[in-house]
Amino acid sequence: MSRIGDYELTELLGEGNYGSFFMSPPPARLGLDVDFVAVKVLAGHASDQDFRRMANELRVFAALRSDHLVEVYDAGQQDGRLFYAMALYPDGSLAEPRVALDLPARVSAVADAARGAHDLHEVGVVHRDIKPANILLADGRGRLSDLGLAQFLTPGMTTTGLGPIGSIEYMEPDVIWGEHAARASDIWSLGLTLHRVVSGEGAFGDIPEDNVLTAFRHVLHQRPNLSPDFPDALRPIVERAVEAERAARYPTALEMAEDLERVGGAL
Repeated sequence: MSRIGDYELTELLGEGNYGSFFMSPPPARLGLDVDFVAVKVLAGHASDQDFRRMANELRVFAALRSDHLVEVYDAGQQDGRLFYAMALYPDGSLAEPRVALDLPARVSAVADAARGAHDLHEVGVVHRDIKPANILLADGRGRLSDLGLAQFLTPGMTTTGLGPIGSIEYMEPDVIWGEHAARASDIWSLGLTLHRVVSGEGAFGDIPEDNVLTAFRHVLHQRPNLSPDFPDALRPIVERAVEAERAARYPTALEMAEDLERVGGAL
């Protein structure tokens, strides 16, 4: 693919379960004073209704102007393919960083994502897909990306946001069972994201990759198990974030962010 809409896709930046990221010069109509933007072309065919839903979600990012959320510039649809343009974050993501990140930097990036989640929660929006790949990096800070876009990208996917196996590790069990996503759902995901980026291991061990239903059963029939090497100072934060009962978790993602910043600064 070399073009979509009025974007010239000059370089493939990465591919994931939900689509591909490309670098592109921004169209003049956007009036941006930047050389390049990132364009995400979502996988699969989508309807006009899907586009309207996606555009409504992305408007939340654009309207909040949060320092902890990605900057979204534009969205479109061409031949059934949805795409959107956002600021280019050259340092990659917590899943695939393109810069060296020590432990305090990784904790700080998750804290930034928690603040971004809180900004969304305060306007009544749940992210629903927080994971290392959706925390982008620039200038030593993290920005939360891909607001709930999982639900647009797989045929038959429900609004609970059930995604490919790579996302199941971070999904709250209540959501898998069909409960509505809530603040507590994102806080659960932040806890498991922190565990993954700090320890390099998933808190559910090796999730089966051959079948989605088998993967769901794997995470639904056990509790998260923290790595023995996980730092003691961070352990209470993850344990509180992934309490079985929603009411026992952090009441807000902001409080989790503040704990991460306090502890991370002393690591």
